[in-house]
Amino acid sequence: MDGRSLRAVGWARSLPLSSQVKTARDWARAHLDELGWTSSAPDTADDVLLVVSELVTNAHVHGHSSAQLVMSWDGQCLHVAVHDSSPVLPAPRRPDALQPGGRGILLMDALADHWAAKSCPHGKSVIACFRPASRQDG
Repeated sequence: MDGRSLRAVGWARSLPLSSQVKTARDWARAHLDELGWTSSAPDTADDVLLVVSELVTNAHVHGHSSAQLVMSWDGQCLHVAVHDSSPVLPAPRRPDALQPGGRGILLMDALADHWAAKSCPHGKSVIACFRPASRQDG
């Protein structure tokens, strides 16, 4: 060990199918406020909230399950993960101007610094990472 210790803070919330996506956004916004992001990195905070909305919506609509939302900050990256019970990993699809949907992956590609989808024993997790400094430096 190099004498440094890892410090992280995290939050978790279960969102049943009956819950509104606004509940997830409000919950995430409260934690972004705790981190100071809504005032120090408002554009990144807005990006996080859009991705939270998209991931929870996808868990409910496409996964037909509750969404387990976890946010963790390790001092460098805010990890936003949503787990649902569907084993089907998200795949890019061409959005249709006349149909809703099909834009989630494009949205995460545009807003998150990195994202990934991983199979889990009881479904999948989609994780998006955000670094506010990279947005302000670019």
